[in-house]
Amino acid sequence: MKEDKLMAHDPLSDADAILSEQYYGRVPAESPRGRQARATAGPKPERPTHYKVICISMYTKDIEELDAKVAELKKRGWTKASKSQLIRIALQHIDLDTLVTPRQ
Repeated sequence: MKEDKLMAHDPLSDADAILSEQYYGRVPAESPRGRQARATAGPKPERPTHYKVICISMYTKDIEELDAKVAELKKRGWTKASKSQLIRIALQHIDLDTLVTPRQ
């Protein structure tokens, strides 16, 4: 390859920094902007302690049923209805003494 055809700077050499900053919205900590942002940001804000984000697995049929119930609630005027809200309501109303013990 001729020297005059070579690029002075490879634009993809900073791919990780570009993705971190532009795509993911984070400035790499080791970059000058990252160090500056850390220095001026002050202490980290405290995370809420009144709830936790969890992950549960459910069968697709159950998820579809949950989604349908949320959609029905929204039709009935519960504009902020969500899957987690519906699960919280169900937890408040379940009576463990009325459940039949499953066969093992």
